[in-house]
Amino acid sequence: MEMLKTLKFLTIVLLAFFVFIYVVVVFYVYFNQVGMVFQSARLPKDYQFDYQHKFEELNIKSFDGIKLNGLLFKAENSKGLIFYLHGNAGTLETWGKIAKIYTNLGYDIFILDYRSFGKSEGEIENEDQLNKDVAIVYKALSKRYPENKIIITGYSIGSGFATILAAQNNAKALILQSPYYSFTELSSSKVRFFPDFLKKFSLETYEYLPKIKVPIYIFHGMKDELIPYENSVRLSRLLKDNGHFYPLKDQEHTGMNENNDFQNQLKTILE
Repeated sequence: MEMLKTLKFLTIVLLAFFVFIYVVVVFYVYFNQVGMVFQSARLPKDYQFDYQHKFEELNIKSFDGIKLNGLLFKAENSKGLIFYLHGNAGTLETWGKIAKIYTNLGYDIFILDYRSFGKSEGEIENEDQLNKDVAIVYKALSKRYPENKIIITGYSIGSGFATILAAQNNAKALILQSPYYSFTELSSSKVRFFPDFLKKFSLETYEYLPKIKVPIYIFHGMKDELIPYENSVRLSRLLKDNGHFYPLKDQEHTGMNENNDFQNQLKTILE
């Protein structure tokens, strides 16, 4: 009898210990999830971007007063604007290198650094905050370019924000590079034990995609190691007559803009 009591006590103690560890880990992830999603890096306020092609640096005030930094690269005889939302790492110091791919095809391209990235001020707190940032910056650019000449584009983490933005506006088209079906689902595959209701970023791309009336172009590397190719396969099933899906053979997650097959299809899209 005493042995049974001892075993029962030890079981309870062990269970309590594991529950305690679980709670500690969940708390840690909750308070550090922004840094796990976004690998932000700052640039000095006086940093001078060094690009050979023509560009304009813009600082746009967001809803809470912080300034968001972006670069507007100019094409000769511009046909319109690519409104570009980049991935979860890197700043305009490196992302600006993709600009010539688009300007060579006759489009200006605006690339935004999210808050806490590059020379953009503030700190990222949640999804709603970033959606507001993106919407405000888009509205500012739409004063320069009519919406029927703006193509919203998002890469990786930026694809979710781009889809939401496109669903709420009337741009010319939407281009998604390595999108996820649902960021809630994707993050669960990385950190399985963390409850969905505690996540600060859900970005349910599949919910917004069917609401978009303009042409949609989805590109995904078949060897994507970060956001599995299957995400775009599932999204492609939601596309209607306005949708197009382009699998990229041998393409991994990074470097899609430099992919020859992507550039060939992009040329057709932007003609």
